Amino acid sequence: MPLDPITCKLLLDWFVDLDTPECLRAELIEGELVVTLVPDGHHEHCVSRTVGQVHRRSPADMDFSANKGLLLRSTDGCPQDHVIPDGTFASKALQLYGGADPWMPCDGIALVLEVTSFKPQIDREAKRRCYARGGIPLYLLVDREASWTTLFSDPASGDYREVRAAAFGKPLALPEPFAFDLDTSDFL
Repeated sequence: MPLDPITCKLLLDWFVDLDTPECLRAELIEGELVVTLVPDGHHEHCVSRTVGQVHRRSPADMDFSANKGLLLRSTDGCPQDHVIPDGTFASKALQLYGGADPWMPCDGIALVLEVTSFKPQIDREAKRRCYARGGIPLYLLVDREASWTTLFSDPASGDYREVRAAAFGKPLALPEPFAFDLDTSDFL
């Protein structure tokens, strides 16, 4: 059931003023406050391997930001979603990250990266919808529990219309502007 506008405004005001302890991160996703622990080493290993491949193998000149707060369109009159992907990639030419506020609009983001951790269903479903509503062209999900890497593309009507997936150990083709096969063998 959608929240009424007054409740939505109160929730957003409370969230923006929230002082989260250093070992936790808080996000407002589809009207729900989601608090998670700081990720473990294997999680960060998968992020690092992905970022390294993009910088070494992609012809695109990409900037990367870890844990960058994004403001995304919400549904049903709820407050704007405040989501923290594990990583975002944007063209260096756009210079999106220099001087950006802690919570920035998602315009210009080419790809978001999530590596599952404590609440994998949120990464698989709610965040996928949030990124699609934001019009982010590519969403890369490294699902450690399922041992699959999935690329969602072609956002429309609140979700992605195209899905490519590969089991860990198999390559996953990333389209332009990345244009290379992501090696997932080191995600095991």
